[in-house]
Amino acid sequence: MAISSINYSSSILGAQIRNINQQLTDLSTQLSTGKLSQNYAGMGTNEGFAIAGRAQLSNIAGYTDTITNVNVSINLANTALQSLTKIRSTVQTGSASTAQDLNVNGQTIAQNTAAAQFGSMVGVLNTQTGSRYLFSGTAVNTQSVADAGDIINGTTTQAGFKTVMAERQAADLGASGMGRLVQTQPTASSVQVSEDVAGSPFGLKIKAVSSTLNGATVTGPSGSPVSFSVDLNGVNPNNGDKLSIQFTLPDGTTEQIDLTASSATPTPLGSFAIDASTPVNPNNTAANLNTALNTAIQKLANTSLVAASAIVAGDNFFNTASSAIGTPVNNQAAPPTPVTGATALSGASPSDSISPGFVAGDTITVNGTTLTFVASGATGNQLNVTDSIQSLLSKIDTITGTSKPSTVHGGSITINTDDAASLNITTSNTGALSALGFSSTPVTATQPPLRVGSSPASSATTLVNGSANTVKWYLGNDGPGSARSTAMARVDDAVTVQYGAQANEDAIRRQLQAIAVFGTFSTSPTGQYSGGQVSALSLRTTQALTQQPGQQRIEDIQTDIAMAQNTMKDASTRQTQAKAQLQTIIDQAESASPDQVASEILALQNALQASYQVTSNLAQLSLVKFL
Repeated sequence: MAISSINYSSSILGAQIRNINQQLTDLSTQLSTGKLSQNYAGMGTNEGFAIAGRAQLSNIAGYTDTITNVNVSINLANTALQSLTKIRSTVQTGSASTAQDLNVNGQTIAQNTAAAQFGSMVGVLNTQTGSRYLFSGTAVNTQSVADAGDIINGTTTQAGFKTVMAERQAADLGASGMGRLVQTQPTASSVQVSEDVAGSPFGLKIKAVSSTLNGATVTGPSGSPVSFSVDLNGVNPNNGDKLSIQFTLPDGTTEQIDLTASSATPTPLGSFAIDASTPVNPNNTAANLNTALNTAIQKLANTSLVAASAIVAGDNFFNTASSAIGTPVNNQAAPPTPVTGATALSGASPSDSISPGFVAGDTITVNGTTLTFVASGATGNQLNVTDSIQSLLSKIDTITGTSKPSTVHGGSITINTDDAASLNITTSNTGALSALGFSSTPVTATQPPLRVGSSPASSATTLVNGSANTVKWYLGNDGPGSARSTAMARVDDAVTVQYGAQANEDAIRRQLQAIAVFGTFSTSPTGQYSGGQVSALSLRTTQALTQQPGQQRIEDIQTDIAMAQNTMKDASTRQTQAKAQLQTIIDQAESASPDQVASEILALQNALQASYQVTSNLAQLSLVKFL
């Protein structure tokens, strides 16, 4: 009989003991670390889920950092925008005040306040977070707005707004101070008023004339340049008869002069004296009418026109959105009237259409896309020849993708574009395009500021692009697309937010412009018309700072970035929930239960104690004991 060696049994027991010891060591590590293993190999089959979960947690951590940083920018931007609304309220309250006392510099207290608030607004628009300018669009490393002093006063090589405004005022008033109107007496019984130059953008524009003057003949307004005349025909008007003349001012507002025939002594304000000599001489009445009209025109020119000129100068300097601006034109009505958005592109009667007009078969090509004119039934990239100018502009806007619709104002067509470099408009009918105010092709976008085109300004007849010699107030990005899209961030796997802003957005630009105009304008402290100038400007400033339907508001910008913030809040809430779920998956795959580990350790300790006891007994076993 063969007897196995006792060392064989001992070696098996030794291996078991060593295995139990190793298990105890592993379980002790699990108990102290809370993990099933210190390497992926020991984690088990569910470790793949844990690895994927950990990757998602890493993404969430990145999104959390992004949300934190974006929230900092949005909170700063919102604080800045709130400051802008307070500035607007302060200046508007001041401009609406009836106090018109002028200091030695020819300004009111409200205007001084506006000048200070302009500097504050510039500072707000140059807000930074870190090295990033909040209102520069994509040009985050570029100061958003030029220094306030440079904007108003200019630099050694470039004119500031003060110069642009002074030039414009001189051009609108003219050398005679009559708003570029020429007044004469063709005959002893008549009075005539005409615009000095046809098509000039400056001065008062004669809109309409009406009369109840007994026996008088009114002619016009008509002709080029536009004029009207009043002939009393040797007949005295009746007491209370009236002559009314409407004028269009450069800012698009309308003012009316009313002159009433009066036999009262002294002659009341706004009236002209009916001749009461013996014998009666109606030509003296005509002379009185001429004098009263001259006085009224000078007053209008030196009050409301001066204020309107300042407003338009602000637009010329600050409204630097890319655009193509046509020369103001009239349709061929008798008398001619400025074209409007409703004016037809062609028609049987020139009273309601441009002339020459477009005909079937004509084309207009906009940035490579061709629009074709048809007699009727237009579809797609077609226009009916009888469609309105506004219909054409809408088609052009669709092609260019402008964020600011093109307009018709005061007989002038402005084609807006977000990308000045790309605008190119040509046509097969240059005569019709010229009738729209664009005398040369291709039509391209100029980028204001606009400056008076010649010297002396009082006789200038054009506005020209002043980019080369005028301060550029906005220094940030001005490319195509919305301002909000200039700053984007991914805050979840399939969620991005847009939170960019630009200082030249319409709401901000209009406010900065209005405050600059009001705070920069000054007049003679003792001038005859100074009070009327400031009063007319104050009214216009109050209106400019009043939100109008359809206009962008600063509150709209706040709403946009608040929506971005709400989107991030929702994403953060989802991510918090996802983090908890992912952590549960990871814990289930990798964590060791303390209770289970303790139980297994106790079982192994009992097994190890038993193994040691058996080993000890076997170690004392002899052949005699075995037998």
